This record gives sequence, C-alpha cells and structure tokens, in this order.
Amino acid sequence: MRITFVHPAGFNFVPGQPDLSVLANRMPPIGILSLAAWLDKHGHATCVHDCLGPFAPPTIEENAEIVLATDPELIGFSTTTSGFMDAADMARYIRQKRPDIKLAFGNVHVSSIGAPLLERFPEIDYLCIGEGEGAMLDLADGKPLGQIANLVYRDGGRIVANPRRQRILDLDELPFPAYEKLRGFPEAYHLPLFSHVKKHGATMITSRGCPYTCSFCDRTVFERLYKVNSAQYIYDHMKYLRDRFGVYHINFYDDLFTAQKQRVFDLCDLLIEKPLGMQFNCAIRTGHTSDEMLQRLKRAGALMVSMGIESADPAMMERHKAGVTLDAVTRTVEQIHAAGLRAKGLFIFGMPGETPETVKATSDFILSLDLDEMNMTKFSPLYGAPIWDECVSGEEGEFIEDWRLMNCLNFVFLPAGFASREQMDALYNWHILRFYNSRNYRRRFTARLWQHRWSLWHLLRNLPRVMQANRYFSANQKQLEAVRQDLPRHPRQPVGLVPLLGEELYADKRSTVRTMLPVNLQKRASDVPMQCIEMAGE
Repeated sequence: MRITFVHPAGFNFVPGQPDLSVLANRMPPIGILSLAAWLDKHGHATCVHDCLGPFAPPTIEENAEIVLATDPELIGFSTTTSGFMDAADMARYIRQKRPDIKLAFGNVHVSSIGAPLLERFPEIDYLCIGEGEGAMLDLADGKPLGQIANLVYRDGGRIVANPRRQRILDLDELPFPAYEKLRGFPEAYHLPLFSHVKKHGATMITSRGCPYTCSFCDRTVFERLYKVNSAQYIYDHMKYLRDRFGVYHINFYDDLFTAQKQRVFDLCDLLIEKPLGMQFNCAIRTGHTSDEMLQRLKRAGALMVSMGIESADPAMMERHKAGVTLDAVTRTVEQIHAAGLRAKGLFIFGMPGETPETVKATSDFILSLDLDEMNMTKFSPLYGAPIWDECVSGEEGEFIEDWRLMNCLNFVFLPAGFASREQMDALYNWHILRFYNSRNYRRRFTARLWQHRWSLWHLLRNLPRVMQANRYFSANQKQLEAVRQDLPRHPRQPVGLVPLLGEELYADKRSTVRTMLPVNLQKRASDVPMQCIEMAGE
C-alpha cells in the first residue's frame, strides 16, 4: 500500500508573518519518520511531508496538494493538541478532493481523547491509539478492522474502539527513522540555538514511557511501561547519522534518558572505547544521578544535561513533581558543573497553585543556581494528564480550551492566584529578561561565542526575516495583543469532550465503563454518549 505521513504545522496566530519559533528550533518529526521506516521494512511504499519543514508552503490547501501529489491510498496524520485542527482542516480538504483515500489520525491528542473525535470529525476514518506501528501496519496489510488492536473506527452508524495492544517490548526491532525522506535534512533542520557547538544536529528518542507520574504529563501513548533501545543500538544509530548525513550532535529527547543506569554506562563505554567524534545533550533526574555517571557522560561526549525542576515553591513541587527537592536540585547542578558539563533547568509557569510570589521565588532560585541554560514554558493542560480535571473544573482557575493555543507558548490557564493573563505575561517576560541579562549568563555566553559560531551564522543568515518580524510586531503590538486575548476558537473545535479509549469500552453500560477508568477520568465517563460505548466483537 502507498502511505503518506503528515506532520501538521499547527496554528500561527499572525497569518502572513514568519513563525520565528522554527528559526530558533526546527526538529525532524521523529514519530512519523519511524513509522515510515517500519512500514518500508514490511514492504509498503511511504512518503513523509513536514508542514513545518523548510520548504513547506504556508497554507493548508497548498500542503494538502503536496500530500495528494504522492498518490497515497492511506494518509497518517500525527497530531498534537495544538496541531489537531490544522490536520482536521487538511483532512477535510483531502476528503473533498479524493474521497477514496483513507485518513488515520494518531499521536497524543488522539490517544488521550479517543472515540469522541470520530463523532465530531466525519472526515477521519481511523484513530490509532497509543503506539502506531502495529495498527498502521495492520491497516496497510488490509487486516479486518475488527481485528486491529489500538484502532478506533466506524462500523455503519456506530463507533467501535478495539482493545489496546501489548506495547512493543524490544525497541531494537524497530529500524532507524527514515531521515532520508525528509526534504532538507539535516542542513535545514536545526537544534535549539546555542545548545550545540558542532553541526549538523539531529534528534533521537531511545526509550518509550516513563516510570514517574508528574501531574502535567500525558501518559496515554506509551503509559508507564518504560522500554529502551540497547546501548549498542543507540551507538549504531548515532554512527549511522554521522556517516550517512554528517550529523555530529545529538539531542536525546527521551522523557528520562538516564532512568536505566546500566544502559547509560554501557553506551558511554562504547563511545569512549570507539569514539564517533560526536556530542550530545540528554535529560537526567534530579537527585538520581551520581558523580560517576556524570563524569562518564562527559567523557563519552555529553555537552549539556537538562533536568525538570518546574518550580522553586515546595508546595508546588510536592503537588506537581513529588520526590524532587530544592536541596537536591542545588546539589545536582553542582555535580553537573564539577563534571565539566553544562546544566540546563526546565521550568513550568502557570500550573494550578501558581501565584506571583511562587513565580518570583522560582526566578530567584533559578538565578542562584548559576545555570548555563534555562527553559520556562507556559503551562498548557493536556487531556491525558492527571491535572486535567483540576484545570477544567473552574475551582483552580480559568481555562480557555482552545486547542490551537495549547502549545506551551500561551497562557490558556489562568490560576486563581493571578488577576489576569496580562499579569502572567508581564511576570514571564520579566523573568526571561532577568535571566538572560544576568551578569553570570552574559559572561558565560560571551566566553562561548566562538563555540556557538554555527548558531550565530544561522541567526545572521536569517537576520532579514527577524528584522522584518520585529518591525511588524513592534508597530502592531497593541493590536496583536488584543487579537491574542480575544481570539475566537476554531469554529469546528469541540470543548469538554469526554475521553474514551479502547480498553475502556469493553462494556455496554456506562456504569461498567466508569469503573474501568482511572480515578482521574471516572467522573468524565458519566455522560458518555451511548453510541460511543461499542466494541468490536468479543
């Protein structure tokens, strides 16, 4: 079968103006590249189109025509929450042009909501819940729909959700992602600016799942079962990227790269014994990293390690990231620097319980750590996260459920401790300027300018676009802020959907389904439409 995978662009709230986020960071869509390689391995013909790619046109219709030009029989859309409506609009356009093509949606937004999406979006034929390899291969092979685990589909007038399938236990069975299908890779794709000193860069994901349960994380795709690639597989993958594409820096985007310590030591030993001349960044767990591991990572080529800290308020940390303390964070940063590595802190602004005082305390703490780099994201609730119910209840604050804005770049949730989103934006901007204007950061950045010459060259090469955007935003700041605050929701986007996933549809009565849901989802199952509570033969 001919299958085309699509990575939708998501929403740019100022049409016609450059999306500066891709100038700072354009990452390959690893998920669909992996699916393409998997189906190629099993004899199918695949194409990949990245709507955020360097040569993608600006409109949905133009991107849809590129996809149609590949003459697919099946199209797979990989949809985050913020990209879902973009994908839905493209799917509707394709459905009108070529009603014979089957359209499948997958990734986190689909996995966290499930069957109700088919009720609201008739252009979608299938939902792939969880890992996509098995369901997409079964679809491509023409297996009967009722026998495809992880699939949600229509059977006449009813919606059918099949059971979840067993997770892939040996990730080494998967081929390397099909990077060669991505136009412009690796030259036109780039890692976050000033996060690397070698070029070219690429991303890798070497594990699935996470053993921890932070309040803000969606776990509906890979759940809590933590599976990893072996050290030898990772080494071979890195060597392949170097030899085939000239990649010399890797960002490991695992939820937690160092969770299985022996694997990390084995990989470091391989990279020390048989050096590839490559560097890498990865994530560690605060308080669970030894001096020996950090020193070994440094010898193996690590440049920077990041750690999720989220907040410096003890009550916020206990509520959202239990098991991490401020003392442990301070000690871990000291260990990282002692090993000769760069330390990056990851923070979230705006979760339930946040106040101006907690933000200021976090800002003070960040400056006290003397971090090499920092990333503070604006909190966006996710359907499959434990914290979702708190956010939508109205008790903890005000939530604007606009999927297009739920990309960690907008304050869609207003905690009760704040008077307005404008107040949140002002505090956020205050902290960002405070960190990057701090004497320690500026001194360190200046000392490393030559190391970061590739990032500087990238900025200079795109300087006309940056200046054009800066002039536009400066001249229209008040109007743009008004548009952002009063942006109408996409006319086809539903709100308040009740998630229903495959294994939660075993029963034909609401009460039975309700008892099978996790506690944080139970109260959302009471009003499930009965036509959704169907399941392929038992």
